Amino acid sequence: MQNSESYLDPRVARTIKRLDLKAQFIVKGFMHGLHSSPLQGFSVEFSEHRKYEHGDDPKDIDWRLYARTDKYYVKKYEAETNMTGWLVVDSSASMGYSYQGELTKFDYAVSLVAALCYLMIYRQDPVGLVAFNEKIARSLPPRSRRTQFADILSTLSNLRPVGQTNVAASLAQLAGLLKRASLVMVFSDLLDDYEQTLRSVYRLRHAGHDVILFHILDPAEASFPFRGAVDLEDPETGERIVVDADAIRADYLKELEEFRAKWRAEASHSKFDFVELDASTPFDKALLEYLTARAQRR
Repeated sequence: MQNSESYLDPRVARTIKRLDLKAQFIVKGFMHGLHSSPLQGFSVEFSEHRKYEHGDDPKDIDWRLYARTDKYYVKKYEAETNMTGWLVVDSSASMGYSYQGELTKFDYAVSLVAALCYLMIYRQDPVGLVAFNEKIARSLPPRSRRTQFADILSTLSNLRPVGQTNVAASLAQLAGLLKRASLVMVFSDLLDDYEQTLRSVYRLRHAGHDVILFHILDPAEASFPFRGAVDLEDPETGERIVVDADAIRADYLKELEEFRAKWRAEASHSKFDFVELDASTPFDKALLEYLTARAQRR
């Protein structure tokens, strides 16, 4: 965990502030869109208050809020107990890829992680953070207090996508650390052995954990817009290869669709969620995908 001195570094402070504002902006856009979505009945899960209606118990009125707003609101009581969430972000070098040189997969994942952290802390759910490449590199234990949001943003702001990836080993390591049933949200491009990664997801599910895989690609990885001879480099190994993009495009897109189709099928069979995203997907839409996946599981 970052100590308090890290906040004295202006670069870290600026990054934390940007993430804080971005997380709040994403969540506000998401909440606005949720009211007009077919899932609006589910939105109360993210609301601490609602307007007082005839028939409500006056004992539930939040009088402190009334003193500030001069309006009657009742406290909302969750139908479910608080859940423990783990935000698990792939920080390997491949996540640093961006064809346009702007928002990388890692940047996108970090922004989404910050927004989900904000949501969970707002709900007073304990949430923790794990960053991994070949193994777990950083972790913060779950807490529900408000300072946890700042701690997680501080850690995220200091992360860089480096090293090779081993999703399977990292998830297996995480499974061994979890002491109670949790919601495990994984953000990765899943550029690793499919069978081994799936076994690690099975291990989490068999231990009683709820799992959501956010499969994040760069828009170019999702659409393969390249033409002619293209020099491709593996960001984790440095290996380079020149390919004829026009000749391999159809096969590449077919393999990508088959890969995602396998994950979809396994998610349906084994009762975990698989959310397909690319770094051009609006953040509020990505959150709605998350909420849809959660709602379909209930």
